[in-house]
Amino acid sequence: MPAPFLDATARHPLRLPGGEIYKNTVWLANVIEHPNIEVGAFTYYDDFDPVEDYAKRIAPYLRPGAPERLIIGKFGQFAHGTRFITSSADHPKHWFTTYPFGIFDYGVMDIFGPEFAKGRDTVIGNDVWIGRDAHIMPGVTIGDGVIVGSGAIVTRDVPAWSVVAGNPGRVVRRRFPGAVCALLDRLAWWDLPLEEIRALVPVLASADIAALEAEVARLRS
Repeated sequence: MPAPFLDATARHPLRLPGGEIYKNTVWLANVIEHPNIEVGAFTYYDDFDPVEDYAKRIAPYLRPGAPERLIIGKFGQFAHGTRFITSSADHPKHWFTTYPFGIFDYGVMDIFGPEFAKGRDTVIGNDVWIGRDAHIMPGVTIGDGVIVGSGAIVTRDVPAWSVVAGNPGRVVRRRFPGAVCALLDRLAWWDLPLEEIRALVPVLASADIAALEAEVARLRS
């Protein structure tokens, strides 16, 4: 019996040519149980070092019960060192001091409580590739199909189908012409059944616009 196209139940979805399981890569949805983190199917994370707690590794400041959430779409590709710096890591920037006295002395927590409660969700779209050691800062929304360059510090929202790089991260280009982006938005292939996605792989793994148009017409007409 052939192996499934993608095994949603796997913890480590990659096998090396010799058949051994490659344990550096995980489906995040199968290794994270955190009330403030939502991960779509088939989003993977790769880490060169041993990991005991994947939630803490990728979102080290996000505690259960925090006012913000980390929402991650399907089919994401996150390289070693990807970090989501969520709102709980933030400090008041409009006060005369940024020092968080309230976490060390609960006697002044009433002053800090309203600031600490201002959590902003971080939202990552579908089919997003985040390069090595990139950091996504609090409250950022990254659209579908975005590529985040290695080492980028993303401080602002990123529109779908863009490439963002640098510190601070800036959009350096759109990945495709607007008409192609619109076709991909209509296709939304990540929401299709797995058998449809498998059939689409020859088109998805190409730059054949005519074939893309034909598939969108077939599936979304």
